[in-house]
Amino acid sequence: MGINMNKRLVGSRYEQEAAEYLKSLGYRILMMNYRCLLGEIDIVAMDGDTLVFCEVKYRKNLRYGSPAEAVDFRKQNTIQRIAGMYLLEHRLPPESPVRFDVVTILNHTFTLYKNAFGGF
Repeated sequence: MGINMNKRLVGSRYEQEAAEYLKSLGYRILMMNYRCLLGEIDIVAMDGDTLVFCEVKYRKNLRYGSPAEAVDFRKQNTIQRIAGMYLLEHRLPPESPVRFDVVTILNHTFTLYKNAFGGF
């Protein structure tokens, strides 16, 4: 098994664990790994009446920086554009309440950053 495949399996495992974590906080998971031509969003969920697009970042240690640092401005911009595609594809009004959350996992410790970055 190649390194990329192994990273993908590890990523999938932690995305699933993050989904369970969000469920424990009352989120309703709508979709895992929403994909379009622009890229992928790890988790799409509802938190009350708010549609949440959630990025999951895992790090075993801080050797390559904190997991939150990996969601830089460029990544945020990409996630926002993908979220726009999701709204179009699912025919949701552009004024739908939307939020961007990040779940980080560092050495099996979960941290939720609600409204981690701005909307549209």
